[in-house]
Amino acid sequence: QVQLAESGGGLVQPGGSLRLSCGASGLTFTSYVMGWFRQAPGKEREFVAAISWGGGSTHYTESVQGRFTISRDNTKNTLDLQMNSLKPEDTAVYYCAASDKWVKFTTADYAYWGQGTQVTVSS
Repeated sequence: QVQLAESGGGLVQPGGSLRLSCGASGLTFTSYVMGWFRQAPGKEREFVAAISWGGGSTHYTESVQGRFTISRDNTKNTLDLQMNSLKPEDTAVYYCAASDKWVKFTTADYAYWGQGTQVTVSS
């Protein structure tokens, strides 16, 4: 079975940093584009960042551009999201996901999802 498992979430103050990780199993990791999405209560799940199969291309939603960095380690089947200069608006459950294409950056493009990890940015 395909399993994606996020970790690293928690409570952080505005302006702080947090690093999320996602471990993948049950799939050929290098065959998938990997992405991060987030969902706040009462809101739609939204795209945050994606990274191509070999890590050569990345794409971010404008609101996190310059603050977040997505990376992957294909030798370890892991995906990371380094989040800096965090804002209260970043508070959400963060999900890692896998896609077989690099076309769109919406939830419909991703076939596999992790369970999510809570990130709370608050004073």
